[in-house]
Amino acid sequence: MANVSVYNMEGKQVDTIELSDAVFGVEVNEHLVHLAVKQQLAANRQGTQKAKTRSEVSGGGRKPYRQKGTGHARQGSTRAPQFTGGGVVFAPVPRDYTISMNKKEKRAALKSVLTSRVQENKLYVLDELKLGEIKTKDMKNVLDSLKVEGALVILNENDQNVILSARNLAGVKTALTNTINVYDILKYGNVVVTRDAVKKIEEVYA
Repeated sequence: MANVSVYNMEGKQVDTIELSDAVFGVEVNEHLVHLAVKQQLAANRQGTQKAKTRSEVSGGGRKPYRQKGTGHARQGSTRAPQFTGGGVVFAPVPRDYTISMNKKEKRAALKSVLTSRVQENKLYVLDELKLGEIKTKDMKNVLDSLKVEGALVILNENDQNVILSARNLAGVKTALTNTINVYDILKYGNVVVTRDAVKKIEEVYA
C-alpha cells in the first residue's frame, strides 16, 4: 500500500493515509485510458450535422440547355455540386458517435489514472474541506497553501459552499465521488481529494 500525506486547509501535514493498492496501485493500462477518453469525448458529440446531396436538393429536374452546340460543358441538372444551389458531394448525415466500453474496462481505466496521479505525486489528500461561506478567495487560499494551480477537487458530499467557491477559479473543477471520470482527472492534472472521498472511492472501486 502507498502512503500519502494528509494536509489540513492551511497546507500543513497532519497525518498520513494508506491507499488501497486495488484502486491506487494498479498496473496502468494506457490503452484503456485512451479508449475511455475517446468514449467520453465521442459521447459529447451531437452527431446532428446534415447537408443535402444532389438527390435531396429541390429543383434541377429540367436539363439546363441542350447537350451539344452551346460551347459549354454538357450538363444534366443545375443541382449538380459545381452549381450554386447544388447538392454537396459526400454530404454529412446524422450519425451516432458512441464508442462502447463495458463496466470492467471503465473501472480499470479510472483506476489507472488514479494510480498515475499517485505515482506522479499529484494526488493531495485533505483532512477536510469546509468553507463557512461562498467565497472564491477562500477556496483559492486552500489551493495556494497546497501549491496547486489547476486541480480536480473531489468531494464526498454535495457541499455547495465549496462547489460555488471553486466555480470561478480557472483550471479548477469540483466533482463528487460518483461523478469522477478519466477525462477530468487527466485534464486538470492535480487531484485534491478529501479523506472521506478517498474512503468512498475505495469502497466503490476496490
